[in-house]
Amino acid sequence: MKKYLFLITVIFTALASSCSDEKLGDSIFDESERTRNEFDQWLLSNYTYPYNIDFKYRMEDIESDLTYTLAPADIDQSVRLAKLVKHLWLESYDEVAGVEFTRTYIPKVIHLVGSPAYNANDSKVLGTAEGGLKVTLYNVNSLTVNPAYLNYWYFHTMHHEFTHILNQTKKYDPEFDRISDADYIGGSWTNIRPDAVAYQAGFVSPYSMDSPGEDFAELFSIFVTSTQAGWDAILSQAGTEGAQIINQKFDIVVKYLKDAWKIDLYELRDIVQRRSGDIYELDLDNL
Repeated sequence: MKKYLFLITVIFTALASSCSDEKLGDSIFDESERTRNEFDQWLLSNYTYPYNIDFKYRMEDIESDLTYTLAPADIDQSVRLAKLVKHLWLESYDEVAGVEFTRTYIPKVIHLVGSPAYNANDSKVLGTAEGGLKVTLYNVNSLTVNPAYLNYWYFHTMHHEFTHILNQTKKYDPEFDRISDADYIGGSWTNIRPDAVAYQAGFVSPYSMDSPGEDFAELFSIFVTSTQAGWDAILSQAGTEGAQIINQKFDIVVKYLKDAWKIDLYELRDIVQRRSGDIYELDLDNL
């Protein structure tokens, strides 16, 4: 028995000595504070400090949807988009509802991806949101500075996702869900071509036909990113019956924003449109 105890002690001592003599490798984690470049400093001053937003433009696997083949965002295009998001999105809500409102309810992470993302059914992912905390924007490397392009790829999505956050915080009138209750078709909305088919059924886009919550967010986002002429064109293509349904739902959206958030939706649309007209005067390349 004593012999066995002696052997165990020798082996344990040898192992302990081996471990203490061995030089451990470097940690796989970067424990030093990252050196911030000029853009990082600008983001601190314009996003982090005033809005408590982490604006992520570097590719991070943990932030990306690995089911897609994605490319990182170009830094120059990221700078341009960061300035446009501040001017067209954040400051529009500042103007209509105050900085404290924007800071409180806006998503806390904005994540940029350089390339588009495509689903198996060939539909494009224009943006995603996660629990009201994070918005991911795609196709940043192809950014083009004109309102139609910016609204299609970025700002329609951002207003849409922000609407979900507001709806999750304060519920809208459930009567909205009943207006087109029989016409929501879930994921089959991708088969709706052209848009006029959705308009005539009382929806402002094919995606509106997915569910009541998406319908509400589409009404909000399409209205604020459309000129009056563009909105009138949707109602005209909808025909009498389709326009009547759209307007019935839209009235509930307008009332919800006014009653729940003290936001005049028409005023917000005017602010967004005015700011859209100002984008060519912005210095998007210099920090």
